[in-house]
Amino acid sequence: MALCNSEGLTVISLNFMKSFFIGKYEIKLPIIQGGMGVGVSLNGLASAVANEGGIGVISCAGIGLLYPEHKGNYQQKSIWGLKEEIRKTREKTQGVIGVNIMVAISNFADMVKTSIEESVDVIFSGAGLPLDLPSYLQPKSKTMLVPIVSSSRAAKIICNRWQTNYDYLPDAIVVEGPKAGGHLGFKSEQIEDVHYSLEELIPGVVSVAESYKEKKIIPVIAAGGITTGEDIARFLDLGAAGVQMGSIFVPTDECDVAMEFKKVYLKSSQKDIRIIQSPVGLPGRAFDGEFLQNVSDGKEVPRSCPYHCIKTCDYSRSPYCIIKALYNAAKGNMKKGYAFAGSNAYLAEKISSVKEVIEKLKADFLLSKAATQR
Repeated sequence: MALCNSEGLTVISLNFMKSFFIGKYEIKLPIIQGGMGVGVSLNGLASAVANEGGIGVISCAGIGLLYPEHKGNYQQKSIWGLKEEIRKTREKTQGVIGVNIMVAISNFADMVKTSIEESVDVIFSGAGLPLDLPSYLQPKSKTMLVPIVSSSRAAKIICNRWQTNYDYLPDAIVVEGPKAGGHLGFKSEQIEDVHYSLEELIPGVVSVAESYKEKKIIPVIAAGGITTGEDIARFLDLGAAGVQMGSIFVPTDECDVAMEFKKVYLKSSQKDIRIIQSPVGLPGRAFDGEFLQNVSDGKEVPRSCPYHCIKTCDYSRSPYCIIKALYNAAKGNMKKGYAFAGSNAYLAEKISSVKEVIEKLKADFLLSKAATQR
């Protein structure tokens, strides 16, 4: 591809972002859409990103709440809901689709088994170390397995455990830095520490991946606070094969949340984004608002727990029910919920289509690469 000046003369010739492979799947656009729950990234958003050549990702967090009409308990509704979301996504795209499954959820095994049975292309798994993830594969499984880590140490532990116990290595590794939205794999004091920045983390994880290159090519995917084409260029130059982006896709036509949720991204500023302590037991990044203020005042204490959605959550000690708060927000009731967000989510200015967002990322990427070659 070439860039031209105002007279239409070719200034510089550039290759666009290179595709890469996760197992047998070619990712033509090296952008993975982050899995955002509850109900933020479902079939609408996932199919739109997949149609542009990236990986569209369905979040299974809280998915049982989204299908109340199905018979059974929360766990049974979650299985049905995930099957439906995969089916709906497949109807809309021939591209690569994934499912994000948090290790911390109580129905982790059900969600992994269902994803594999439905032949989803990729499982992304974090919020804990998915040490037994390969054990769910069957001989004819087509699903690739990608752990999400926050350090080279975690990447090494997973690779060693998978290789020793299952003779399997990750098909890719996502390394998520402290600028990500939602739950963070860092201590509170590490979040602003430059030694834990994504720029510092990527080379170490790339080194771990390359140590296995004689056995398997393991691409590394950078994640957390990535917002622009310039960001993409920077992390690809650091050795990443692709990037994961979440918040940038929330204020889009195709995102599956209510418009009230999307408007939070448009109306907020940098000072509105704060670090919270989640009932999951991890720090998280979210937009502040009435609900979180009420939590601080002790006004949102849950009276019961019909879901037991998180392994580590004890509702009798929890300041609020996180799954209900995230569900309420996804449905547009921001007085009873809140929006997770990456550190740069406040930069959103308007509702765009996924295609428009990606076209702008491409253009900014090319301009960034051109600037470095001058």
